[in-house]
Amino acid sequence: VQLVESGGGSVQPGGSLRLSCAASGTIFSPIVMGWYCQAAGKQRELVATITSTGSTNYADSVKGRFTISRDNAKNTLYLHMNSLKPEDTAVYYCNAITPGRDYWGKGTLVTVSS
Repeated sequence: VQLVESGGGSVQPGGSLRLSCAASGTIFSPIVMGWYCQAAGKQRELVATITSTGSTNYADSVKGRFTISRDNAKNTLYLHMNSLKPEDTAVYYCNAITPGRDYWGKGTLVTVSS
C-alpha cells in the first residue's frame, strides 16, 4: 500500500487549503486514518484522525478550523484546513492503521506566511 499526499502549498494567514491522501496498492481497509504534522525542529504530532465508522478526533489547536473526512470508495483521506495560522506551518503526513501494520505517506508541506 502506498499513501500519497497532495494539496500542500503556501497560503496567507486566514487562508484555506485542502489536503488529500490517496491510497493505492492491495485491498485496503484501514481501521483508522489520520493526519499528523511536523514543524521544523519539532516532533511529529497528531492533527486529526477518523475511524472506519466516521468517528473523528482533533488536536485542540485545530478544533473548529480543520475538518477530516474520508471517501472509502476512493480510498482517499482529506483534511480541510481553514483559518490557517503561521503556527500551522509544517509537513503534513497521512497515516493509516490496518491490522498488523502502520502506513505513512512522504508528506506535503504547508507554509502559512504573509
